[in-house]
Amino acid sequence: MGSAGVWSIIGAGLVLVLAGAALSVVLAARRRLRQLRAGGIDVALRLRTDDRGRGWHLGVAHYRGEEFTWYRVLSLRSGPNWVVNRRDVEIATRREPSMSEVYALPQAATVLHLTGRDEHLEVAMGADALTGFLSWLESAPPGRSVPWAS
Repeated sequence: MGSAGVWSIIGAGLVLVLAGAALSVVLAARRRLRQLRAGGIDVALRLRTDDRGRGWHLGVAHYRGEEFTWYRVLSLRSGPNWVVNRRDVEIATRREPSMSEVYALPQAATVLHLTGRDEHLEVAMGADALTGFLSWLESAPPGRSVPWAS
């Protein structure tokens, strides 16, 4: 067997290894999306306000008791990327998305500017998710008033 035959076998082996790695990445991403979508809601989040409508990240949110956990869809992190505690958050403003934001947000989304312990962030979610979020905020433990939620 000549050197050309050896290089062919090495090349074919390298192609198989790369194809296997690519398939593994695709399957891992698919598995992560499935896990996130189970019981989650589509929510876009951004940490800084930008008049040009930039900085939005798509994700999936889950309710965990007192916490609203948000997972970025395209992330290698296994845990939540952002956690909001019900006791520490208030809705500062509510608005419709600007024309430059419409394409980056879930369909028919409403944007909420949330404030809390030295935190300012915006979340955008559709009407059904918004109703659930407001219900979650309003169902705070007894003794806590939430006049801004309704």
